[in-house]
Amino acid sequence: MNPTTSKTTEAPTTEAPEATDATSATLVKGASNASDVSDEAGGEAEGRRAPGDGDGPEHDSSTDTDSDPDLDFDPKDDDVDGAPSGLGAAAAAVVAAGLGVVGLTGAWSGRVAAERETLLGQMKTASGGSVAQQISEIYGDAWHSTALVNGLFALLALLVGVFALVRPAFGAPAKDPQPGWVRAVATAGIALGVLGVLISAGMYFDLIVALPTASAAG
Repeated sequence: MNPTTSKTTEAPTTEAPEATDATSATLVKGASNASDVSDEAGGEAEGRRAPGDGDGPEHDSSTDTDSDPDLDFDPKDDDVDGAPSGLGAAAAAVVAAGLGVVGLTGAWSGRVAAERETLLGQMKTASGGSVAQQISEIYGDAWHSTALVNGLFALLALLVGVFALVRPAFGAPAKDPQPGWVRAVATAGIALGVLGVLISAGMYFDLIVALPTASAAG
């Protein structure tokens, strides 16, 4: 037998799997590094992106606020804001009532006018005059001046009261109906004004209280 033929050929050592594992690890590591690089590049690109380069148009609330200051826009609001509040009519009603009271009771201006006429009458009759002239110049003119001033206050009360009542019928309509107390006070001012005008007219023309005559004075 030939001893050389009995030699068995040794199988080569298998180091290929280790090389394969090393190659796989290298590929995985390279892929991971590439992914990190792409993420960093994407982050930088996103950071450099302009505000208007997004997927859709961005909504700027400041622009909307500047263009539309009234966020609760309602066309009826403008009409309501422009409507009169009725404060003028209420004030006119109170003034009418006050003027009506002054027209009946008298004012200091009427007293001053009466004193002036009295002084003028005394000056006219200082050099002498009949009794009838003295009565007319000293007393009659003073009474008539007082009646005239009071009548003017009463007439003014009448006009202001009428204005307070008819104001809602003219101009822009009020946002609220006229309160009942305003109409009541305005009506009272009108009534006082009419009464004051009648009394003042009667006093001025000597219809209520006549001047004394010379015979009665003597």
